Formats: sequence, C-alpha cells, structure tokens
Amino acid sequence: MRRGMYRMGAAVLTGLLLATGISGCGGAEPAPRELAAPVDLPTEAPVEAPADQPTEAPPAVEEMGAAPSAKASPSARPTAKPKPTRTAAGPLSTPKPPTETRVPPPPPKPAPSGCQPTYQGTQATRSQVKAALGDAAARTYWPTSAPDIAIPLVLLKATAWQESGWQSNIVACDGGIGLMQVMPATADWMNQRFGQSYDIGDYRDNAYLGANYLAWLTKYIGDMYFEADYRLDASLCTDELNSCLLNAIISAYNYGHNAVAREGEPLTIPNPQYVRNVRALMTECVCLNY
Repeated sequence: MRRGMYRMGAAVLTGLLLATGISGCGGAEPAPRELAAPVDLPTEAPVEAPADQPTEAPPAVEEMGAAPSAKASPSARPTAKPKPTRTAAGPLSTPKPPTETRVPPPPPKPAPSGCQPTYQGTQATRSQVKAALGDAAARTYWPTSAPDIAIPLVLLKATAWQESGWQSNIVACDGGIGLMQVMPATADWMNQRFGQSYDIGDYRDNAYLGANYLAWLTKYIGDMYFEADYRLDASLCTDELNSCLLNAIISAYNYGHNAVAREGEPLTIPNPQYVRNVRALMTECVCLNY
C-alpha cells in the first residue's frame, strides 16, 4: 500500500490542502512536489456511512473470494479477549519477535522527479468515496486472532486524502493506484495472504485493501512493540512521534513496515512530516465534512 513519495494530501490546520506528491504505499519520502488539483467531483446528496456490520460482506465484494472479515468456522470462533491493561508510556525499547512472518514486498524505487500522475477510468463521486471508506472502516480484519483491531474512520479518510485527495482514478508515477494509492505488488500479496480477490482498480475494493493493510500493520507493529495493545487512540500519543501505535502505522503505510519496525531495534519514525500531515488531517481535513 503505502510505498513511495508523499501522496497529494494536505495538513489542513487552516482548512486548506497542503499539496504533496502522490505515491503508493511504503516508499521513501522525497521532497513534496506540485500535483494537479483534485478533479472537481459531481455534487450530490451526502451518503451516510453504513451501520457498523463488520461481519457482512459489502456490495463491492459480494461475489468475490472470502473477505478478511469472513465469519470463522464453529471450530475456530474468536475467543473473548480482555481489554488492554498496558500502562507503559511508550513502545517497548526492545521489541518482541514479530508474530506475522509473512510480510509485504519491499517498496518500489522513488518516481523520477518532475513526473506527473495520470488518470484512468471514471472518477468516483465524493459520496461514493465516503461510503466506500465507511464500509472499509467497519470491517473486522482479524476476526480470530485479533478481533479488537479496528481502523478509525477518521484515520482512513485522512490517509485517503493525503494519498490521493480522494481521487479514485489517479495513478502515481511510482505505480500507486487509486484512492489509497495501493501498489499492485502489495495488493497481490494482501489478496494471497487473506484469501481474497479485491480489484485494485475498483474504488471500493481499493478502500478495503488500504484499510486491510493498515490493519495488518496494526497487528505486526502492535505485537512487536505494544504487547498486543492495538488501540489506535491519539490520546495515547505524546509529542514524541515514536510514542504510540497510531503514529507508527501511519508512518509504515507510507514507508513500509521494515523502515519502522525492525527486530531488536527501537521503533522508528523515518517520515515525520507525513505523520504530522495525516494526524492534522484527522481533525482538520475538509474531507471530514463530506
């Protein structure tokens, strides 16, 4: 998913967009560059995000392979897990070995400077994007081993705005595709890892792939540094960017898991400006009002 340069997003402390470059999940963070302004989307009545029904397959994937929130068989029902009692102020200084040993492919090389993104297919409306992100945030991506992992809707909306400005048909120079700027290799890996068949070119499936990747990062980094405390709560963060799981998965979405979480090494935030942008967008993005 996240791999590459800055996507076109914006830290909107003033309610305005900060122009940044668009890229796919998990790559190096080059200097921001100008991008074409988001396409003027057709207006229509806002569509409210659907009710929280994480175990039901959304319309976009009804006829596809098993979704990540598919109900477990009777022999593999999730067991109740006590709420986190961890009180440490930050991540473990010496991480535990990762429990997830199947990892996504490495990020691509940075796109050439001056390259401009292209567009393919039909642009989804804002209300369509809003509904897709709402569906994706409502899913349960680890129903058996970590059913308490949840991706906050404001995080998903802010990440999509930072990545693409909610432009569902944009293709970045580094290969990132669509709303969540998912890399094709990462989409293939996610589909194989979770036994699903999402279409990276469909804006609804693109939203699920992005949310699924954020959930995978939450599990991977949460197990290593936060003793399986998967809360993505901004109130747990301090001024130190490496202080909380929320900042860590935002960083890893852009730079890749291995740039943030490494065996035997402290948690690292290699792309502080990207993290600050997304965190600001979580409270100030104009997209929150769509």
